[in-house]
Amino acid sequence: MSMIETDILIIGAGPCGLFTVFEAGLIKLRCHLIDSLPQPGGQLAEIYPKKPIYDVPGFPSVLAGDLVDNLMEQAAPFKPGFTLGERAETIEKTDDDHFIVTTNRGTKHRAPVIAIAGGLGCFEPRKPELENLIKFEDHGVDYIIKDPEKFRDKKIVIAGGGDSALDWTIFLAEVASEVTLVHRRTKFRGALDSVEKVTKLAEDGKINLHTNAEVAELHGEDELNSVVITTKEGERIEKNADYFIPLFGLSPKLGPLKDWGLNLNKESIAVNTLDYSTNIPGIYAIGDINDYEGKLRLILCGFHEATLMVQSAYKRIHPDKNLVLKYTTVSGVNSF
Repeated sequence: MSMIETDILIIGAGPCGLFTVFEAGLIKLRCHLIDSLPQPGGQLAEIYPKKPIYDVPGFPSVLAGDLVDNLMEQAAPFKPGFTLGERAETIEKTDDDHFIVTTNRGTKHRAPVIAIAGGLGCFEPRKPELENLIKFEDHGVDYIIKDPEKFRDKKIVIAGGGDSALDWTIFLAEVASEVTLVHRRTKFRGALDSVEKVTKLAEDGKINLHTNAEVAELHGEDELNSVVITTKEGERIEKNADYFIPLFGLSPKLGPLKDWGLNLNKESIAVNTLDYSTNIPGIYAIGDINDYEGKLRLILCGFHEATLMVQSAYKRIHPDKNLVLKYTTVSGVNSF
């Protein structure tokens, strides 16, 4: 397998990683991104693409998925490379002061600078405690919805009470032949507007809604064909189901990065706020994954960190060159 070479290797293709491509491109630095998720966007694309975000400057409100699309469009002129669906696994230092990062699938990347923009780390779905859950994984049990068309004209049971469960219930009500939402409580944790829409869908008979209830059993031979729902009142309801989708959120894990020799604070990476460098020269950490006094885990703060980080990265890559700050309002945006 050939080596992928770049100026800045970005680990994490969430909003901060994508904005890094733009800022680096303005000073003629090439970027390549690695992400364990199958598409760019991080949490915004994977967990709440239809959720509005209100604190991105210039956007009174922007859907998370639309923000990802805009960031991709903004980065496009600088032709970033992507290694998606693979996790950064190991790192080694070369004699010429570069790093080689190998993924869990053996893909090798070489760069003088690494920017860790992994959000809260690698995500693992929070799974319900059901006896034969593993048996039906990829055979009727899905934890993440990647292609809604997969569920067209199917019978779906969704479990959860947050934004993801509510949003997908609303969306799939127009796709699946039958949607059932099961929540262990009566109150939901999601946006009020979404709760009202789900309630209206249930009142109109367009979805089945069971609160104070949970999915207790899964049945089928090679494929899932039914689930059993139990209520706090002791009622037992068996429903035919092609798919069971438990949406209880994703649990963040720092993963293999723990073994890279970085200074850690629990599941975060300690950085110098001068340029968001770590204790290893040439490795930086930006966005939710880093930690420093006064840290705020906001997208806009990650954008600021990315901007300062690439300036420092340029000086490391080109120590003999002077970097002059140019304003895009004057110079425009030029691709390679």
